[in-house]
Amino acid sequence: MKTRSSHLTSRSLALSALLALPLPALADQAFTDCLDRLRTEAAQHGVTQSTFDAHAAGLEPDMAVLGFLDAQPEFVTPIWDYIAALVDDERIADGRAMLEQWGEVLQRVEAVYGVDPATVVAVWGVESNFGRNFGSRPLLTSLSTLSCFGRRQSFFKGEFFTTLKIIQEGHVAPERLTGSWAGAFGHTQFMPSTFMRLAVDFDRDGRRDLVDSVPDALASTANFLRRAGWRTEERWGFEVALPAGFDAGLAGRRSKRPARDWVKYGLTQVDGSPLPEETPVSGLLLPAGKEGPAFLVGRNFDALYGYNAAESYALAIAHLSDRLRGGSAFAAPWPTDDAGLSRAERRELQRLLLDRGHDIGEVDGMIGSRTREALKLELEALGLKSDGRAGQAALRALREAGPGPR
Repeated sequence: MKTRSSHLTSRSLALSALLALPLPALADQAFTDCLDRLRTEAAQHGVTQSTFDAHAAGLEPDMAVLGFLDAQPEFVTPIWDYIAALVDDERIADGRAMLEQWGEVLQRVEAVYGVDPATVVAVWGVESNFGRNFGSRPLLTSLSTLSCFGRRQSFFKGEFFTTLKIIQEGHVAPERLTGSWAGAFGHTQFMPSTFMRLAVDFDRDGRRDLVDSVPDALASTANFLRRAGWRTEERWGFEVALPAGFDAGLAGRRSKRPARDWVKYGLTQVDGSPLPEETPVSGLLLPAGKEGPAFLVGRNFDALYGYNAAESYALAIAHLSDRLRGGSAFAAPWPTDDAGLSRAERRELQRLLLDRGHDIGEVDGMIGSRTREALKLELEALGLKSDGRAGQAALRALREAGPGPR
């Protein structure tokens, strides 16, 4: 039997050995230990040991995903940049093409779930650009890493086990399960737990497949919205005009009031006409304060919000759905002197940076750290202040500077 002192000495030596390891080795060891614990827990979540060993035992951590936990674009991007990139002419044209191509499926989806085609297609467009951008991170790698490091480990652990169950039940092949850093996947980017609750087999092939079956993805999205409280034939909301001196303290998506109250407070449609008589009980949304566009939003907006829990996200889908129906851009301008860029304009900005000698990678319209840093350096060289934000002012400056390296 070991004495207490010898036991402590053994622990101290083991701790010393760990502390002597470089940080990557420490992370690898911590991940290996965590995987061992996850393997022990797997059966409690309906995952067999054979499934775990076949698909999770050899995983390695992807520590890069931890950096995304507090940097979601819905919360850190100015609303005018966010909407400009998600609701542009390119996505509207593509969305209308999808409405035509998948019209028969969408009509059946609406008949079953009561959600109109434009709304379903708008979700599809915002989530994956109509199936073009699923995300490239293997779900099991991302979710196992998030199960072992960072905050919300309990949440991601549940998503990790559910992903293994999706594989175990044969819905989606493991090599097809790539997606966002947080684990969302497929045409309309369901989290694994959402998939298990709400995905449907609309094409009746015996599998619920949001990756390789567009009908399954569109129907599952409509099912999500219906379960979130979508009301057939009711608008998500509409843009309104505020009277001078309006009290912005009355705003709030959850502070819903009947239309007669909003009439009493002086709200009108953007053209100055009275609010429609059929306006449901609504909250007032001021995404950029009372100096920017204002919207009365109802229960269907809340259902869109439930898809990603961000008002800017819900507004992008709502606005895109209106544009797909032939609606116009917002009447009120955003309160900025530097509006956002469409994806085509973002690609143009990236090409200009490449022409001027900056290694920013692929021209893809995605404004990442290399594009921002190059833009900051370029504008400073032109004698302009810059924080690296890609807006209309930056694009104009690069256009005026002309081609060629500085």
